[in-house]
Amino acid sequence: MTQQEWIERDFYADLGVPSTASAEQIKRAYRTLARRLHPDANPDDAAAGERFKAVSEAHAVLSDPATRAEYDRTLRLYRSGSFRQAGTRAGAAARSGGETGGFDLSDLFGSGSGAFTSGDAGFGDVFGDLFRRNGTRTTTASSRPRRGSDVEAQTRLPLRQAVTGVVLPLQVSGPTVCTTCHGSGSRPGTRPRRCPSCGGAGTLTRNQGGFGFSEPCDDCRGTGMIVDHPCADCQGTGVGHRTRTTNVRIPPGVTDGQRIRLTAHGEPGLRGAPAGDLYVTVTVDPDPVFGRDGDDLTVTMPVGFGELALGTTISVPTLDGRVSVKIPAGTPSGRTFRLRGRGVHRGGGPAGDLRVTVQVAVPTRLDRSAVDALRAYDKAEKATGFDPRASWPGHR
Repeated sequence: MTQQEWIERDFYADLGVPSTASAEQIKRAYRTLARRLHPDANPDDAAAGERFKAVSEAHAVLSDPATRAEYDRTLRLYRSGSFRQAGTRAGAAARSGGETGGFDLSDLFGSGSGAFTSGDAGFGDVFGDLFRRNGTRTTTASSRPRRGSDVEAQTRLPLRQAVTGVVLPLQVSGPTVCTTCHGSGSRPGTRPRRCPSCGGAGTLTRNQGGFGFSEPCDDCRGTGMIVDHPCADCQGTGVGHRTRTTNVRIPPGVTDGQRIRLTAHGEPGLRGAPAGDLYVTVTVDPDPVFGRDGDDLTVTMPVGFGELALGTTISVPTLDGRVSVKIPAGTPSGRTFRLRGRGVHRGGGPAGDLRVTVQVAVPTRLDRSAVDALRAYDKAEKATGFDPRASWPGHR
């Protein structure tokens, strides 16, 4: 990203959130847009692909607290006119016999020009890494080997696999290192040469008003190298396209919507540059038996009225089998029993619990003997003076 793009882009607008948005709001907005705009969901929509790229870049800036803080301060300076004032001073110095060359943001953030107070210290570190001045030519981050783009993918898991962890083969379709030229872009037996226009820097500086902006070199397209004999399979890009299978390790205890990062499993960089990362968003399907509440698992066990009134022992399912739970006599319907350490175990901390709730199951059909027995019980219960609604707040 060039200097001009950095100060003119509105990353908040890209995500559709206000500049006061919380980290959770930014994360939620990105997740919604990424799912809707992902290339897999819009294979024939180039505009959606570009929008997806913009959304990913905005999230990369705003999701990191330090980078977001620097971006916010940069916007405040730019909109307050500090850049323009410093640019005017730099342009005047050039016209009065000072050093040639336009105003550069790295000059503003590293020269002590007075365009900002000491409270804004730290810009030099950010822009000094992005924009390096060398005489009248500026080398930017685009002149370095261009790292491959990050790749977003999605997978679905049943709850039990999400709790215990699993290794899944994931098919990813997209760019990969060309197997013919091994990423160099040159036909086998030949090599790329340094671009004579930019001297291998990949960028050239142009002056516009009081600013000096760095742009990718047109001759080498910002790579710093020229391929005279392009590889026939990748047309000189060093990148091919194929479907590959990547084994993704899902850690125990992964939650719905969590992103798993696989370093260097994304798109390959141009002509041998480092690959991007692969981010896998996990969707956890509900389980017919277990629910989940944080690190606790929940299960509702149907029981008979007689079992609760007289007491019993029931068999309760767990993730790795079954366990016996004793129900004391007189247990009310809806009571929850806690089994310690039978829940979700995310390495590095204690396991959650299994919470077992007993719920009376009422029969829908009874034979004559069951009806007679229940009527006799009802009569005997009333004779004891028991009223099931006696402690109910709505009882009169």
